[in-house]
Amino acid sequence: MQVTRQCEHCQHKLCAKRVPIFSAMSTEEINEITDLIIRKSYVKGEAIVTEGETIDRLVIINSGKAKGCKYSIDGKEQILYLYSDGDFFGERNLLTNLKASYSIVALETVHVCMILKADIRQLIKNHPEIGLKIMEELTMKLERLENTIEQMGTRTVEIRVIGALLEFADKFGREKEAGTMVALPLSREGIASYIGVTRETVSRSMNALDEEGLIQIIGNKKIYIENIGALRNRFSKT
Repeated sequence: MQVTRQCEHCQHKLCAKRVPIFSAMSTEEINEITDLIIRKSYVKGEAIVTEGETIDRLVIINSGKAKGCKYSIDGKEQILYLYSDGDFFGERNLLTNLKASYSIVALETVHVCMILKADIRQLIKNHPEIGLKIMEELTMKLERLENTIEQMGTRTVEIRVIGALLEFADKFGREKEAGTMVALPLSREGIASYIGVTRETVSRSMNALDEEGLIQIIGNKKIYIENIGALRNRFSKT
């Protein structure tokens, strides 16, 4: 892990501007935030946050992907969240002394910008709108967990797989002339952990969707969706 105090050499010097809670702030205000930033880099598999530790900072993903996950006593993983460029975490702990309820692990090389808890609290005092944005983010994360629980109890495996693929398309997809190319952030095993099924079940469901022409599997890390509307229709009909 590499650590730097300032952002002056960062190619995204004003990366804070990309974060929802800071997006409406002026350049002068963003510069104020930039002066508070500490940069760190993590390699694939390295823990950015470990479950049970005290979080004293807001962490912004400058570049790269990470997963929020919990591990059972027998080592089984449950992936709760995915993070990529512009996402942030640690907001839940800014106004409390709660410990991290899950770990956050780099899925590839990840560069982050961190702002210490004391500095963020002062920013909220100076800019109350930041506090409101943090509440919005917490609400969206809670909704994501509620949707996951609902899908595990009421949706078929195929629909849960489609739901994950649509989420990946929205977050990581690139529009092409005739469709959407999606770089999958997780392996088949990772997708299984994300939606609560087995790796074999994910593979069978994806192969079936490929045979139907709803997706095209490209190796292990990409899919191509020619008609994303058709995939959304399949998801919404159940």
